Amino acid sequence: MKLFCIGCGPGDPDLLTLKALNLIKDAEVIFVPTSRPNKESIVLSIVQKFIMSKTQIKNLIFPMVKNRDSLQDQWKYNAEEIAKVVREGKRTIYLTVGDPSLYSTWIYIHREIRKNHSDIEIEIIPGITSIFAFAAEARLSLVEGDETLSIVPACYDLNKVKKTVMSSDTIVFLKDGRYFDNVIEMLSDVGFTDDSQIAIATDVSTNKNTLEMKTLGTIKGKKQQNQKYFSIMVVKRNDRK
Repeated sequence: MKLFCIGCGPGDPDLLTLKALNLIKDAEVIFVPTSRPNKESIVLSIVQKFIMSKTQIKNLIFPMVKNRDSLQDQWKYNAEEIAKVVREGKRTIYLTVGDPSLYSTWIYIHREIRKNHSDIEIEIIPGITSIFAFAAEARLSLVEGDETLSIVPACYDLNKVKKTVMSSDTIVFLKDGRYFDNVIEMLSDVGFTDDSQIAIATDVSTNKNTLEMKTLGTIKGKKQQNQKYFSIMVVKRNDRK
């Protein structure tokens, strides 16, 4: 009667923790999220080589829409599917990209399990986030001393984003590179100077990874080529030497 949720990191299988690896190898049933039927699960591709041949894989659909009401029934259904397997006494795990506590599909499953299946014990295994994998690849210090750090989803209300950015020294923008142009144009309005450092990456820690280091002045008014959902942009107000 126990469910494990495992954070599998940003994409490089070697970034799995030892605890995550051992649980994956020992699992009887593994649940993985995907955005639509017949679409390969990204997290499954990360851990595929470690999964035993006898392990059963079950896909759960998490539609890529923002309407919370329309998603509620799907979250409830997914949690019920997991609960049924756990109650059968099978060693069951749920996998998610990055860390379960950061913009993860697990957050909705966890809420439903606690609410409607409280007899099931839960253990969460943390994973390396794209933020820290990105900082390591870019050899970039995110914050130091008294500086502040904000993590912002770029694809939501720009006015809300603007308020957060105004009071931050370093901002990490996640979730959708298609919105980065709007964010870049807004930075000057909230006090970021042309020499502010900007780093943009896609598919962090994978063999498809791209990474660019720029300044605000060199990219203002220019359309960025990045159109991927799994993108990250870090903006530093001051680049201390």
